[in-house]
Amino acid sequence: MVDSKKKLLTIIPEEVEKFSAIATEWWDRNGKFKPLHKINPVRVVFIRDLACKYLKDLDSKSRQPLKNIKILDIGCGGGLVSESMSKLGASVVGLDPSFKNIQIAKSHAEQSNLDIEYVNSTIEDFSEKNKGVFDIILNLEAIEHVDCPDQFIKLSSLCLRDGGIAYISTINRNAKSFLMAIVGAEYILTWLPVGTHDWKKFFKPSEVVKFAENSNLKFLESKGFGLNILKNKWSLSDNLDVNYISAFQK
Repeated sequence: MVDSKKKLLTIIPEEVEKFSAIATEWWDRNGKFKPLHKINPVRVVFIRDLACKYLKDLDSKSRQPLKNIKILDIGCGGGLVSESMSKLGASVVGLDPSFKNIQIAKSHAEQSNLDIEYVNSTIEDFSEKNKGVFDIILNLEAIEHVDCPDQFIKLSSLCLRDGGIAYISTINRNAKSFLMAIVGAEYILTWLPVGTHDWKKFFKPSEVVKFAENSNLKFLESKGFGLNILKNKWSLSDNLDVNYISAFQK
């Protein structure tokens, strides 16, 4: 378990406790994590396609195009993305500071007969012993929940091998994102519990690029996530106004 007495640069205890309190709902498709279940297939497509484009010797037409690729899913929660990556053939390590999240993730992986290593630790501790190990690192919907996001990305990048890809997804900071991600998603549509996000901790794409470049990561591509309200379906978009994902190479 995480040593709460150790001084950590990125962990916000209140954020860990917030997600620990609703950990049992991770795999309820109609529960508090319903939006992540909806958006997850689109994130997976972006991760898969960019990996096949920029990493060598991957067969994009294979049923398991990420076979033998080592992935670190930072802030893995209950394992939604970790399981998707494992099904694509990747060797996955899921990392989360919440013990309850990790227990839920382990249990679901066992039920799904997936071989995923889940670690209850912080990026501070994990990065010390795992420098240059992974082909891909994922920071998905994580940086808006940590302290010192620039340091968080820097510590994360230590785990990435030269030539590997880092993915960062978050929410843009503007009037539109406040209306949609806070007012709409939390108060009107009640997709998320009130207080899930702090608009002040959202990040403009240019800010994320700067954090990444400070960690010696080269920008590759960005895509937004667009929601068709009538079809209740997410898709990739060139519009980065609200939810978006960016890829960088070391």
